[in-house]
Amino acid sequence: QLRLVESGGNLVQPGGSLELSCVSSGWTLDLYAIGWFRQASGKEREGVACISNTGFTTIYADSVKGRFAISRDNAKNTAWLRMNSVKADDAANYYCAAEPGMCSGPKWFLNPIGSWGRGTQVTVSS
Repeated sequence: QLRLVESGGNLVQPGGSLELSCVSSGWTLDLYAIGWFRQASGKEREGVACISNTGFTTIYADSVKGRFAISRDNAKNTAWLRMNSVKADDAANYYCAAEPGMCSGPKWFLNPIGSWGRGTQVTVSS
């Protein structure tokens, strides 16, 4: 069973940067596409970014495009979400998720996803 553990959530000022990590255990990550989702209080969960199993393809939600960057290192069984120019609307609980196969477009965020982490909280405040 694939286990995912997120870390890196913290308080960040508007305009600041933060990097979230997602470490897997129990199975190798190199067969899985990895995604980051977020859910703010009172709002629906939304897909933020995903990266294909090889790392060659990345997809971003329009709301974070140009500000966030998803990356991975399969040898370390780790994926990251670099958050730059953080806005108040970015405050949420961020979840790492994994599903075998590729992340080839925004529809991936709507697919059933079998593995989830428990989340890491990002708070945005000055």
